[in-house]
Amino acid sequence: MASQSPNPSRDDRELAPPPLRARVAATILAAAARTLAGGEQASMSDVATAAGVGRATVYRYFPTREVLLEQLAAFAVDEAASRLEASRVDEVPPLEGISRAVRALVEVGDPFVVVAREHVRLRSPVFNARLVDPLTALVERGQRAGAIRDGLPASWLTESLLALVVGGLASGQPKGKEDTIAAITELFMDGARSRPRST
Repeated sequence: MASQSPNPSRDDRELAPPPLRARVAATILAAAARTLAGGEQASMSDVATAAGVGRATVYRYFPTREVLLEQLAAFAVDEAASRLEASRVDEVPPLEGISRAVRALVEVGDPFVVVAREHVRLRSPVFNARLVDPLTALVERGQRAGAIRDGLPASWLTESLLALVVGGLASGQPKGKEDTIAAITELFMDGARSRPRST
């Protein structure tokens, strides 16, 4: 006699978002990332237009702009941190680690631009724990190895790297992703590379 699979409880069904609801939320978040990456003053109406839904729909999913930004920040930090962890920057020489870190952040795209801006970062304490701290550790390792100049604080160099990534992404990557990654990495390393001390 074939066993019958148990029916999910009412509570289980209510906790699991229906596929359509999840798709609409993802569409709105993607549109918000594109819109907000292009300018911080974008309104909820702008987001609705970019998502191809009505403003009321956006507000049903995200009751305030702050809630929308928090959800976008949570997605971006999780995505960036997962990619950074997967790139294993701590297992390669520091300069290769920088290149891998840049690739990990660039691949997140517009959501990273939005979350990296100061007004969102301040409300996202996990940004420091999951992104800034590992990047700072990478820079410090490069400084100890003599690959990255030690005359500047590692925290300052890390913020410079993040600013270059945001600037490169916000410019629209006119030459494509690979060229953007190479340009950001080269620009950072040209400024951060250790130089012989003058005597």
